[in-house]
Amino acid sequence: MHDAERSYLHDTPMQTGTFADVAIIGGGAAGLATAIFAARHRPRLDVLILDGAKKLGAKILVSGGGRCNVTNARVSPEDFFAPSRPIVKKILAAFSERDAAVFFRDLGVGLHEEQWGKLFPDSNSARTVLDALLREADRLGVKIRTDSRVESIDRVQSGGGACEFRIVTSRGPVLAQRVVLATGGKSLPKTGSDGHGYELAKSLCHTIVPTTPALAPLVLSGDFHKGLSGIAHDVEITARVQGEKPVRVRGPMLWTHFGVSGPAAMDVSRVWHRAALEGRPAELAVNLLLHGPAAGGAADTFEAEEQRWIELAARSPRAHLKSALCERLPARLVDAVLTALSIDGRTALAHLSREVRRRLILALRQWPLPIVDSRGYVHAEVTAGGVALNEIDPATMASRKCLGLYLVGEILDVDGRIGGFNFQWAWSTGFVAGRAVGLNL
Repeated sequence: MHDAERSYLHDTPMQTGTFADVAIIGGGAAGLATAIFAARHRPRLDVLILDGAKKLGAKILVSGGGRCNVTNARVSPEDFFAPSRPIVKKILAAFSERDAAVFFRDLGVGLHEEQWGKLFPDSNSARTVLDALLREADRLGVKIRTDSRVESIDRVQSGGGACEFRIVTSRGPVLAQRVVLATGGKSLPKTGSDGHGYELAKSLCHTIVPTTPALAPLVLSGDFHKGLSGIAHDVEITARVQGEKPVRVRGPMLWTHFGVSGPAAMDVSRVWHRAALEGRPAELAVNLLLHGPAAGGAADTFEAEEQRWIELAARSPRAHLKSALCERLPARLVDAVLTALSIDGRTALAHLSREVRRRLILALRQWPLPIVDSRGYVHAEVTAGGVALNEIDPATMASRKCLGLYLVGEILDVDGRIGGFNFQWAWSTGFVAGRAVGLNL
């Protein structure tokens, strides 16, 4: 027996109750995937899903605006925040985004690609995804017990000397040879994610990296954003955290009554939260001039932008500054920027001074985002932090701390950017764990 096991292995006589070869705690995306792949790799394996909710799949149903962004057309380790990208790479390679697309196609769920490589079901309904997973689990004989909150898990020694798990649930005890923790994190608590899985993992000797919201809308101070609610456009947000290289995120950003949302803001929220947790100053600024065909690429520099304005003034000297800006940015945003900078939008381009031109370009390329908070776990799509990644075996998702325990999905210290990457992490980790459990029992 490993030394780590002795601290939580009990000789208490086992209570009678339900028995399963594999008990999966949590019936979300990662839990359902693990159950399906375990049953596929080992027919007639007794697989039981335990979940505290009355119905499975609440998080799947609300994802992607109710359409469920199943995965992305292009997935790489660089799409994830993790302490070890080689570990992420190994897990993703075992079940890639192409494998996920084939998996869902075989379940009768066709996928189509949208902007930024996002793959959605052809039905545009998350219900299609959930129903397909539940049908496959049922076909394979997976048992599902809902309204069964897991209160504790202990390793116990049976009469023959073998070790099993005793799981105490709100509906009675369960004994299992293997346990998979697929409880998710703390994001979207209305779907049942309350972070209890971290306590279960800690009770089995795992280390929990402190958690924060990720993929969360950001709350800004001041009034600049309040008149811009509803405006969406492409931007690049740069986060500068003391002691780290700048993090740059490109994508759509949505101005709201409380601050900013949309993919770019939500992707960078993780960086701000981790910096705040660690007590390090973080400054965020947004390049507003990525809207339109002239933006992006190697020429996206201050000098190149200034040259565009010089050339535009030569071609259209009588054009007003505001009109020229409205070719690149939404009119309400243009008005707000010019007002904030005290620049007259009626100025003809030929009369725009070099000093004003450069001040305007600099401001538009580095507009400050004075973040005071995010909208928290209530609105976050995923949790950053979790079970330390070096405490699992990436070839099997097995715990290095507790023999017979496996961990999958969001409970681990890995979180992806927006665009289907966190669902891909669920499918990939579920496949690796399911295969390992199915082949090793």
